[in-house]
Amino acid sequence: MSCAKRPTQWSRVDWAPFVNVMTEAQNVVVCGHIRPDGDTLGGCLALKRALEKLGKNVLAIDGYDVPPSFAFLDEKHEIRKISELSDDERRFVETADALVAVDVSVPAQLGPDAVPIFEAFQKTVVVIDHHEGESDYGDVKCVDPRVDSAGSLVFEAIDALGVEKSYDIAFPLYVAIATDTGMFRFSSTKSGTFERAAALVDAGVKVDEVYRLTMEQDSFGRFKLLGIAARNCVSFLDGRGVLMALSLADFEEAGAIPPDSEDLVNEPLCVAGMEVSVIAIEQKDGTVKASFRSRCALDCSKLAREFGGGGHKKAAGATLRYGLDEACRLLREKTEEYYGALAQES
Repeated sequence: MSCAKRPTQWSRVDWAPFVNVMTEAQNVVVCGHIRPDGDTLGGCLALKRALEKLGKNVLAIDGYDVPPSFAFLDEKHEIRKISELSDDERRFVETADALVAVDVSVPAQLGPDAVPIFEAFQKTVVVIDHHEGESDYGDVKCVDPRVDSAGSLVFEAIDALGVEKSYDIAFPLYVAIATDTGMFRFSSTKSGTFERAAALVDAGVKVDEVYRLTMEQDSFGRFKLLGIAARNCVSFLDGRGVLMALSLADFEEAGAIPPDSEDLVNEPLCVAGMEVSVIAIEQKDGTVKASFRSRCALDCSKLAREFGGGGHKKAAGATLRYGLDEACRLLREKTEEYYGALAQES
């Protein structure tokens, strides 16, 4: 089955510059962000396959491995880890006609292995993204923070290229949109989200299969890690906020791996009256990955930018170059500051 091109456009993006670049390019590199999620992976794979249908040579890369939870998306290992590229693949990257970053709001989110590639690249860099704030890199910016996911923007990009959405394209696109909208329950979900999802279902995507593959495949290590995160959590903001912390030792205790911590920050929001959730996760390089979630007027994207990160009003992230204890102190301090400012404004 396939999904015919639909002319409806939901974003504010002018796709003409993107189409011009892709028309002229023969060799294209597509890159996702570090600690890849369903949105960046699905968007990269769908765009790669669409460009290949136009006869382009495409290499998809990422600074990290595809996490086990999304291995079903990339069974043919189409996304190559940058540190494992062959000499021929590295030459392809260096001499490609265009590079496309999918779901990457700031250069730091490309990761240490990818940033030098983008900085040294002499041809056209395209950014397809839906996060708050202006992307400060890229020659062609296909950015609209009103759109629910990078997958939805790639949906439009493929429409603009005139490529039919066969099942092999529709499936990763649906995963991208579904996962980044929390299975269509986040406030970013609009009527257009369902229109795009419906088109992809028409192309053969099975809703129950996607839910099973994305929501019912947790490892036992993740289950134990959730318990440790709950044990380590601190309540603040008069009970309306929670700060969780996970050390490398916690992962070892749980028998968990880094991808097992994905979306743990959302768990406290099931508690009645909880408005803000923050998690700090110690990384092997000595930094701390922080994630923010809000169910109130607190703008997570602004909070994340305090630490050099970015994201959305309701969900954002950043990397802190401090030890775990100091990072937690700073995260709590800044969150309390921003939350307190809301009370003064009201």
